[in-house]
Amino acid sequence: MSLATTTDTRQPAPHVADSHDLIRVHGVRENNLKDVSIEIPKRRLTVFTGVSGSGKSSLVFGTIAAESQRLINETYSAFVQGFMPTLARPEVDVLEGLTTAIIVDQQRLGADPRSTVGTATDANAMLRILFSRLGQPYIGSPKAFSFNVASISGAGAVTLERAGRTVKERREFSITGGMCPRCEGRGKVTDIDLTELFDESKSLNEGALTIPGYKTGGWNYRLYTESGLYDPDKPIRDYTEKELHDFLRREPTRMKIAGINMTYEGLILRVQKSMLSKDKEALQPHIRAFVDRAVTFTACPDCDGTRLSEAARSSKIDGISIADACAMQISDLADWVRGLGEASVAPLLATLQHTLDSFVEIGLGYLSLDRPSGTLSGGEAQRVKMIRHLGSSLTDVTYVFDEPTTGLHPHDIQRMNGLLLRLRDKGNTVLVVEHKPEVIAIADHVVDLGPGAGVAGGTVCFEGTVEGLRAADTVTGRHLDDRAALKETVRQPTGTLQIRGARTHNLQSVDVDIPLGVLTVVTGVAGSGKSSLVHGSIPAGAGVVSVGQGAIRGSRRSNPATYTGLLDPIRKAFAKAGGVKPALFSANSEGACPTCNGAGVIYTDLAMMAGVATVCDDCEGKRFQASVLEYRLGGRDISEVLAMSVTEAEEFFGAGEARTPAAHRILGRLADVGLGYLSLGQPLTTLSGGERQRLKLATHMAEKGGVYVLDEPTAGLHLADVEQLLGLLDRIVDSGKSVIVVEHHQAVMAHADWIIDLGPGAGHDGGRIVFEGTPADLVAARSTLTGEHLAAYVGA
Repeated sequence: MSLATTTDTRQPAPHVADSHDLIRVHGVRENNLKDVSIEIPKRRLTVFTGVSGSGKSSLVFGTIAAESQRLINETYSAFVQGFMPTLARPEVDVLEGLTTAIIVDQQRLGADPRSTVGTATDANAMLRILFSRLGQPYIGSPKAFSFNVASISGAGAVTLERAGRTVKERREFSITGGMCPRCEGRGKVTDIDLTELFDESKSLNEGALTIPGYKTGGWNYRLYTESGLYDPDKPIRDYTEKELHDFLRREPTRMKIAGINMTYEGLILRVQKSMLSKDKEALQPHIRAFVDRAVTFTACPDCDGTRLSEAARSSKIDGISIADACAMQISDLADWVRGLGEASVAPLLATLQHTLDSFVEIGLGYLSLDRPSGTLSGGEAQRVKMIRHLGSSLTDVTYVFDEPTTGLHPHDIQRMNGLLLRLRDKGNTVLVVEHKPEVIAIADHVVDLGPGAGVAGGTVCFEGTVEGLRAADTVTGRHLDDRAALKETVRQPTGTLQIRGARTHNLQSVDVDIPLGVLTVVTGVAGSGKSSLVHGSIPAGAGVVSVGQGAIRGSRRSNPATYTGLLDPIRKAFAKAGGVKPALFSANSEGACPTCNGAGVIYTDLAMMAGVATVCDDCEGKRFQASVLEYRLGGRDISEVLAMSVTEAEEFFGAGEARTPAAHRILGRLADVGLGYLSLGQPLTTLSGGERQRLKLATHMAEKGGVYVLDEPTAGLHLADVEQLLGLLDRIVDSGKSVIVVEHHQAVMAHADWIIDLGPGAGHDGGRIVFEGTPADLVAARSTLTGEHLAAYVGA
């Protein structure tokens, strides 16, 4: 009798801990999403695509990333949560399998005058420690090298309780900071043109002040007319030296003016505090225009624009001061740090070296650490945020990117793709919201949202592989292999805009003639000098309408109707029809529902927990008083008009009783840029990046000017939307205008009449014109990086 032995070849059952390999999302209803349910594979690269406004950001940022952050915040104590931003739970039924989310979005870095690339990435903090340890002569702690810390000293008596007795002691203290005392760490000083502040031939009582907000009779004006320091009936040019000093430069002084205790200060000091100390982009348009007229910003003569005190600049390592180090191109600074090799600070040097090398690896080696962060483009700002995550040892993390290729030349996109794949290969889940076909092509998994934008979107049209997307009959699938063809014939210029000896930033004395009356595209790798040429060198007064990359600002009370100025003619039309004041038809003014103050919802603050917003019972979310809604125009009340889409409203205000030409013109511009689906009253805070970009473009199209300068207008646009943008650019040119576009998108390059290519590299390796001519000539020559990529794109 023999016993046969059998070998069990079955695989052991997988461990239960290894079964959580999906992020499950069921029943999402954020913004325009319609009960979306998807399953996202972990440790893979998933790309979310779809037309601008289809709901990508609502799904990825508003739901998955937001819930991950909210759950992490809940692990802290209530005391700590009180200091953190409160996040509401997204409108979703089930969210399972979430991991820690690290969000790298497109929000521009703060434009504070003291914020630089170095301060935003902690590279400056490490350099300050390095110089405080190795710099000769020794001047103090790292604070002595910081342009954000002023030098102060003081002395006085302090009272102490000691052994049951009260003891008074004299104490002295001093802090040595690195701030330049003249410019207070800003690097620039302001020179004010006094003729823009007042008319010296008039007296104050005759209305001498010409500053916005200083109306005769207003409190700002009475501060000076009733101060008693000078005669308000005497022309300003006749003031004595003391009177002029009191009028312009007197330090803040408490005094009684018109029977009220007030603080009087000189006019220049007051204007500097109220207008010049704020971020220029945050000012109202009429105040910004005044600042542009009245103020010139020049490099501080004491610190030569370095922001640092003389002591901070005197301490050096191998002949290099911290100001010199921050002014170097980062790729050069990395080489200098590599050569230091000081054993006493080896860990610090290694970390600093890694940070600087990350700049170079991500394609930002052309920047310098003293570059103000507000001057970075959207793509540069996003890559600066990525730097702290490169080389991180964390795994099983979810990285969430919002169009990481914004502002990147096709040559740089290949490098970005490599970084995304490296993050995935370390065992991380990478979620990318993206429109570029080059990024979609490397995805392991694709989620396509649509089919349209706004109310026409919010559903999943396709989920699967890239090959499956190509075969799918979705908007993205149909356009994925679209290639714009080179023009058979190009327009002939009607003149030229001459730029001579341009030296802004890295431009190397560039001479170029930009043709007028045609579509000109300025291109080149990131950092080659495109924006410096177009924004920094086009002569002022050339009738230029400039549409930059700056984000549009607005609260949840702002909407497309208020932002574009559309609400003004609508309010006037309602007021005229009803015989009442226009202010009644504003939810931010007299017509607002008194219960919710025109917000439509009532917010309840729950301390460290997310606040609750409930629809107002009195106005049912319509934001207006019931009496206001009785007034009608063309059979509709104001809340019904604000609920209309742009397309509906264009028809409504185009004919019949509601015909309003001023409103119809604005609505026509919104429809031209492809925002016909947007509702007039939708809060700006809910718009996607591409929608904001086009809303800004529609607003600028109303400005009078012969030359339109557009900085990357395809940012945030789907392949299908780019076609519409090209049609809009053609219509602008055919109407007799000139269009200059700073752009990397090959479809826009191929469609151009003339191309100016800068390079050959970035930073001090760029700043030169490497090609001028038609797109066909660029493709034929293949003499530049742009030429090679454009030739591959059009299949030449």
